[in-house]
Amino acid sequence: MILLSTDEMNEAFKRFQKENPNPKSELEYVNPYTLLVAVVLSAQATDKSVNKATKPLFEIVDSPEKMINLGEEKLISYIKSIGLFRTKASHIILLSKKLITDFDSIIPSSREELMTLPGVGRKTANVVLNVIFHQNTMPVDTHLLRICPKIGFANGSTPQQVEESLLQRIPPVFMQNAHHWLLLHGRYICTARNPKCDNCLINDLCKRNNTME
Repeated sequence: MILLSTDEMNEAFKRFQKENPNPKSELEYVNPYTLLVAVVLSAQATDKSVNKATKPLFEIVDSPEKMINLGEEKLISYIKSIGLFRTKASHIILLSKKLITDFDSIIPSSREELMTLPGVGRKTANVVLNVIFHQNTMPVDTHLLRICPKIGFANGSTPQQVEESLLQRIPPVFMQNAHHWLLLHGRYICTARNPKCDNCLINDLCKRNNTME
C-alpha cells in the first residue's frame, strides 16, 4: 500500500484547514447527552435522517431522566424513520438508565466508561470524546474506512487498524479536526460512486492505490 509522506500529510491537512478552518459535526444536538443519542441513532443511517427525527425529539427530551419518562414506545414514534429503530430505542433507554445509576446523569469522559453504555461502541465513544471533550480521537466510520487507505492516509482494512494508523500518521496540530475533515471529504468529494476528483483539494497528492478506474 502506498502512503502519503510526512510532508504530503502536512500539505493535505493544511489545505483542509484553509478550506474549512472550523469543521463541525453535521449531527444536530443541544448538549452532550443529545449528541450521544444522535450518534447512537446514526449507525447505518445518514446524519440528515437522524437530524430530521431528532429535531422534534430534542425539543422535549434533553436528559436521561426525560428519556426514561418518555418511554421506549414513545421514543420509537419519533425515530421509526431510522433504520434499526427498535434496537436503537432499546439501547437509548438502557443507556439512559445506566447514565442515571452509574454516572449521575453525566456523560463520562473516557472511552472505557462510554463503552459500558448499551449501544455505544468504539466509534461512537470516539465521536463523543472528540466533539464534546475535544480529545484527539479518531472515529472511523464507513467513509474513513473507505477513503483513507485508498488515498494513502492510513494502512489497515478494519476500523481499528485505520484508526491506529491515522493516530500515528496525522500531524498532532491537525488531530483535533482531522476526523471531521476526512469525513466531509469522503461524504461530499471522495464519494464511493463518481468521486469528484476534479474538485478535490488533494487530487495531486492522492495515491488512489491503483483503484482509479
